[in-house]
Amino acid sequence: MNPKRRSNLAGGLVLILLGAWFLAVQLVPGLETRIFGPGGWPLIIVSVGVMLLLIGLLAGVPEMAVPACIVGGIGGLLYWQNATGNWDSWAYAWALIPGFVGVGTLLSGIIAGKRGEISAGAWLVFISLVLFAVFASFLGGPNLFGDYWPVLLIVLGLAILARGLVRPRR
Repeated sequence: MNPKRRSNLAGGLVLILLGAWFLAVQLVPGLETRIFGPGGWPLIIVSVGVMLLLIGLLAGVPEMAVPACIVGGIGGLLYWQNATGNWDSWAYAWALIPGFVGVGTLLSGIIAGKRGEISAGAWLVFISLVLFAVFASFLGGPNLFGDYWPVLLIVLGLAILARGLVRPRR
């Protein structure tokens, strides 16, 4: 199937699903509240991320996994913050956003069968988790490493240095 036809099918399917959702909300009183709950508004953002991923899969554009994971990841983060009331965590939680990009790149590489994207995505996830741990340690988040969080910076620096010195296999 050619790409134009595939994207028309994906767009039509998305419009049908959106229309069915809005019609169901109008016909069934309280449906939206039952599904998303009183504090479930961030799940709408997660749903947009899922919709972006579906569009990408149906249209044959695996790169759509990147924005889908960013939107879905931020929605999940907002859901956690809304449920716990820990809005101050944005001081260090922003460091997870490159990890969301990494997960999207990893998924895109798996779907498209590109090994380079898989390793780049895994690398971004690693960097993001290290940054999250470092910033959380000194900005009031979970202090997993106590006073030894600078060791994470040293490990990250050594990993970047080693990656620059090692020649990729061709």
